[in-house]
Amino acid sequence: MSSNSSLRRFLPISAALLLFAAAPGIRAQSTEPDANATPDSTDNDSVTVTPVPVFSAGVAYNSFFDGGVDNVHPLISPVSLIPFGQNWLLESRETFEINLAPEPGMQGYKGALQKEVDYLQLDYIANPYLTVTVGRFLTPFGVYNERLYPVWIRDLQTDPLILPIATGPSGAGTGAMLRGGFDVASGVELNYATYFSTLSTYSPLDSERAAGLRAGIFLTGPRLEFGGSFQHLLQGDRSNAFGFHAAWQPRALPLDLRAEYARADTGSGYWVESAYKLSQVPIWQNEMRHFQVVGRMQQYLTGVVPDDDLPTVNTRLFEFGLNYYFNADFRLVSSYGRQFAPEGGNMNIWNVGITYRFVLPVGHGDIR
Repeated sequence: MSSNSSLRRFLPISAALLLFAAAPGIRAQSTEPDANATPDSTDNDSVTVTPVPVFSAGVAYNSFFDGGVDNVHPLISPVSLIPFGQNWLLESRETFEINLAPEPGMQGYKGALQKEVDYLQLDYIANPYLTVTVGRFLTPFGVYNERLYPVWIRDLQTDPLILPIATGPSGAGTGAMLRGGFDVASGVELNYATYFSTLSTYSPLDSERAAGLRAGIFLTGPRLEFGGSFQHLLQGDRSNAFGFHAAWQPRALPLDLRAEYARADTGSGYWVESAYKLSQVPIWQNEMRHFQVVGRMQQYLTGVVPDDDLPTVNTRLFEFGLNYYFNADFRLVSSYGRQFAPEGGNMNIWNVGITYRFVLPVGHGDIR
């Protein structure tokens, strides 16, 4: 799906979700708790909220140079949040993208429009600790798929190599999900998600038949989260997959540290990423505060079951990025990476692009 309050950036359209965030116990897929909030600092029983629909969209235009081959990648991803009363929320995200690449011996670029329903789900906020979801939802395995995937959130525009492990052919499941969070001790929060997905071969709503669980512990003092994921495939070889994740956002620094590990019959690997805003650099502060430097290292090892969405050989990839923020929603992105694949596939990977996101509340809500 934010950098991390308890649930890291989890589709953060926070400015427009202010009306929803004040609602009693709302912990829907598109929101996150406030790491600076004091538990029970608000008397929820005294708050009355009139929520309004929110429409948003992320737009990106990226150029990737993989091994010297130029690929142009325009994308638009609209998001809708439609509340019903105090306890129901219909939310969706779609993605429309084209990968344009030159054809040998021909001029210009060619590509086909790809359409995907990332999620289309109905949420019932049963209480402050439980949200019940039915429909198509992002598979809660690890944290990247749910919290960091959208192009206007991610700090590097390339996907982690291990992203397809346990997230299925489209990163989504079709079925039911229970999720929520609660305090287990002073300064310690537990967040969880458990789900069942049925088999769907209809594109763009495809999904695998599987069941799984993800849980995480968030320490509000150091702003540190760590947790694990498990999935059992209920089709094919009925294999298992598991993973671990960690994220840290120190209060003293504008720094994000994130890491994931995943293992399944299709392969295994890890990624570690850091992103630092240069706002504390003691010179040229007005200019430097707009810049962010990013670094990521990752490795993938092939498994016993081939997967078309994963690399076919053992691969290591090191990336460095530099982003410039005009504001919170509009930025220039760039990165350089070097891929090492001893069995074939050594190459340089360049990216330059632009990302933009807007949020539009429909109507005026009321908080009392």
